[in-house]
Amino acid sequence: MKRTVLGLFLWAAAAVAYAQGAPNAPTDKVGVGDAVRVTVFQQPDLATEARVSERGTINMPLVGEVKIGGMTPNAAASHVASALKSGKFLKNPQVTLAVTTLRSRQVNVLGMVPRPGRYPLDDASSHLADVIAAAGGVAPGGAEVVTVVRDGKSQKVDVMAKNFPLRNGDTIQVERAPVFYIYGEVMRGGAYPLAPNMTVMQAIAAGGGITPRGSERRLKLRRPAGDGKYIETDASLQDALKADDVVYVKESIF
Repeated sequence: MKRTVLGLFLWAAAAVAYAQGAPNAPTDKVGVGDAVRVTVFQQPDLATEARVSERGTINMPLVGEVKIGGMTPNAAASHVASALKSGKFLKNPQVTLAVTTLRSRQVNVLGMVPRPGRYPLDDASSHLADVIAAAGGVAPGGAEVVTVVRDGKSQKVDVMAKNFPLRNGDTIQVERAPVFYIYGEVMRGGAYPLAPNMTVMQAIAAGGGITPRGSERRLKLRRPAGDGKYIETDASLQDALKADDVVYVKESIF
């Protein structure tokens, strides 16, 4: 009797420890494609490792096909135990079920990545940086801050946030990095990355400075106004820039 009680205690402790180290939280539901491990106390022949079918089922010794899709691991274990008991195979089966590989939990990766699409979450890739890497990383011209949409709410997250955990159904949008444009009498006109709180003076520096023919007193700023239209104003060196602004350095009058 003492051995049985001690064995049951050790088995329960091991089950708890395994569940704590498993890749799924206790409230996560088992889904199609997940790999599960089923253990029956003192019944090693009934131990089963299986992948959940498209019907949400696994095959167990003695009882055959058992539906566990959509249940939590604890509820699925109870369901397997009920099947063993109702089939009169065991009087009081003690069953544990753990998800060893998650494939039903997925996230969407969209935007500026080489391989956009749906990616599974498991113990090896459940953080933002891991999933971005699986999608090929941020493509040239992509932003370093991405938008994560969860339950209808969005938040900005650094693309290299290794400790940002993702959840089933999250959508990751990698947007185009903000840029500004500078033309006219500058050494290197073109498009440049827009840094936070960037000014016209810094934009000119990024463009290599003003040519000998240009004048810092003759600056124009064109800002998108929607519908393909722009608003053009005179600019000063301390004016702050916004995404897609166009700075134009005019030729000196003298």
